[in-house]
Amino acid sequence: MAHLLGAEQLRVEYPTRVVLDGVTVGIGDGDRIGVVGRNGDGKSTLLRILAGKQEPDAGRVTRRRGVTLGMLDQADALATGQSVLTTIVGDRAEHEWAGDARVRDVLAGLVPDIPGDTLVDDLSGGQRRRVALAALLSRDWDIVILDEPTNHLDIGGVAWLAEHLKRRWPRGQGALVVVTHDRWFLDEVSENTWEVHDRIVEPFEGGYAAYVLQRMERDRQAATIEAKRQNLMKKELAWLRRGAPARTAKPKFRIEAANALIADVPEMRNPVELTQLATTRLGKDVIDLLDVSVAYGETTIIRDVEWRIAPGERTGVLGVNGAGKSTLLKLIDGSLAPTTGRVKRGKTVVVATLDQQLADLSAVADERVSAVIASKRTTYVAGGKELTPGQLLERLGFTSAQLSTPVRDLSGGQKRRLQLLLILLDEPNVLIMDEPTNDLDTDMLAAIEDLLDTWPGTLIVVSHDRYLLERVTDQQYAILPGPDGAGRLRHLPGGVDEYLRLAARLAAPSGGQDAGRATVASVSGAQSGAGAAGAASVPALSGAERRAAEKELAAIDRKLAKLQGRVDELHVELAEHDVADYEGLGRLHESLRAVESERDALETRWLELGELLA
Repeated sequence: MAHLLGAEQLRVEYPTRVVLDGVTVGIGDGDRIGVVGRNGDGKSTLLRILAGKQEPDAGRVTRRRGVTLGMLDQADALATGQSVLTTIVGDRAEHEWAGDARVRDVLAGLVPDIPGDTLVDDLSGGQRRRVALAALLSRDWDIVILDEPTNHLDIGGVAWLAEHLKRRWPRGQGALVVVTHDRWFLDEVSENTWEVHDRIVEPFEGGYAAYVLQRMERDRQAATIEAKRQNLMKKELAWLRRGAPARTAKPKFRIEAANALIADVPEMRNPVELTQLATTRLGKDVIDLLDVSVAYGETTIIRDVEWRIAPGERTGVLGVNGAGKSTLLKLIDGSLAPTTGRVKRGKTVVVATLDQQLADLSAVADERVSAVIASKRTTYVAGGKELTPGQLLERLGFTSAQLSTPVRDLSGGQKRRLQLLLILLDEPNVLIMDEPTNDLDTDMLAAIEDLLDTWPGTLIVVSHDRYLLERVTDQQYAILPGPDGAGRLRHLPGGVDEYLRLAARLAAPSGGQDAGRATVASVSGAQSGAGAAGAASVPALSGAERRAAEKELAAIDRKLAKLQGRVDELHVELAEHDVADYEGLGRLHESLRAVESERDALETRWLELGELLA
């Protein structure tokens, strides 16, 4: 593998702390690298140094002669006064860029809803982000570095981007380095993982799932070593404390050894764990949307929604931006009345919403974090233990120093955690989460998911983060355009994969996409003709055909159960396998992929038979 770029002994120091120290990494032809780590640990700093946009305080970066590198930074610095099309394709003649399949694919995949003559000065933040990404991907680079490329992309846009990056270069050519908190995307595009933590960069083989398994093994080994250290510390400390008169007579080397043990105790990572908080009693009736429609003037946003939300239900809601997801959430929380139909609520229902705006923190922006929590209660019970506000916040990842920080000075991720804690302390029993993953790193996302696992109320999540949706919800619904363009709520037995198939089917009649690919973003443009195609009737089955279909369905059920058992066995084998045996891990991953592929094919057939028999 040809070497493209390398960095040696990098050191980056800010006035308050050192971010990177002694970091040496290399990028070669064919590398597909995902970068993970906590917010503030130096991921973006590392990328900017590799791209030559920031100089390290020590160390150097070398690049092979002739290697080209393109980077998507978080800043989205676009030239003012230019049109969207000029920003993306530059000064290339129309016949040149229009004849380039890659450019056409990028335009259709990222900016199908933005007219080419629009000035970039008039774009929203999300549109600017997509234009900047399109401008980067429309050009040829040997190395592509992406810092949070999935921001402002819907779930279909993320799927398109993953597919584009996987086929952008031939096997063994080009290099990709990507920082993102979208774990599904990481697993799709990365073959190696760098974890940035504690001033270093630690490499792992494989994508996000493989990285998690290896890190679990690393942490398990570290925990074993730490347990032995703690036992030895206890013995040494007890030996040191056996009375003052005898202490001076103790051998000096034993005192020094004990003190070294104490001084060498590593700083524990903040455990981010919150178990079940008390919730208001929830009756059997929660919220029923009965034949609900919402219209603004002549425009109908959603039509004929029938949805009975059950106690403890955990549901994900999918749809492109503007499909009507926010309207649906407002109907559920009672902030919007339907134009037709009615919304029925149980007497004990208490709804809380974690929105994208952090508006509920503006009133306490000048107060310290600890004071905000203490103003609600003086003690809390979590996991059967009574905790002070400070202890509870520390369990949510706040350091002692941050407890005295004004709310306005918190980072986006810290504000998001504080907002979620304040909501849960109000004891709702129906929780609505609108894009809850914004500003959170992968470790914190895992902690939030663990928290939601133990939360007993009804949960409704709107998110473009596929990993989160599939992790914390048991079922998914989608808002898709009907024949008149208004949104209809549709249950997705096949989950996100079924949503993407429906989106492709709706987009197919438009003719605006390359063959074999259709993004969810194109659903919004697939009006009446597409809706009619999506609602095509299923031919009726004869008696013999129905019996044959039912027999095949029962056989598939049995096969799926066996395959799921095999998947579980392989996961156990992966967890217990020696992480140093890369070949063995590779064989296990290949086996797992083969079994999952067979399972996915059977599930697709199961869904087809279900539609025939419905």
